[in-house]
Amino acid sequence: MKWIDLPPVWLALCVAIAWAQAVYLPMGLSFGGAWADFVGGLLVGGGLVLMALAFAEFRKHKTTVIPHRLPSSMIQSGIFSRTRNPIYLGDALILAGLILRADAVLSLPLIPIFIWIIEKRFIIDEEARMRVEFRQEFARYEQKVRRWV
Repeated sequence: MKWIDLPPVWLALCVAIAWAQAVYLPMGLSFGGAWADFVGGLLVGGGLVLMALAFAEFRKHKTTVIPHRLPSSMIQSGIFSRTRNPIYLGDALILAGLILRADAVLSLPLIPIFIWIIEKRFIIDEEARMRVEFRQEFARYEQKVRRWV
């Protein structure tokens, strides 16, 4: 069951809930048409770009992208100089964009819920491992770069 506890699975679950809400329980609510589709598309695109930039840095530094594993090096360059969690931020942007595009108004609370789950299930443990492994280097990085934005 370890495969279930991965960020993409949590993202897919939230997207599925939002889609089901939009289809089966719209309650006559709407974001208002074309502007929501446009902004939703921008959010999804922005999330994908953030993730691609992060994956490029992981590849460049030859370290793992798997959440429960200890990286062999600490990445502070590229997108990681702006946010400590660009992939998770990208996931949250994708979720927000898909909620807008699906017109899933009642699913908006899924965004902070998803962020909370990601922090509790992944970020806190990842950062604890980084503190132990990279000590001063991570302490400086943590003070310089915010967790999300």
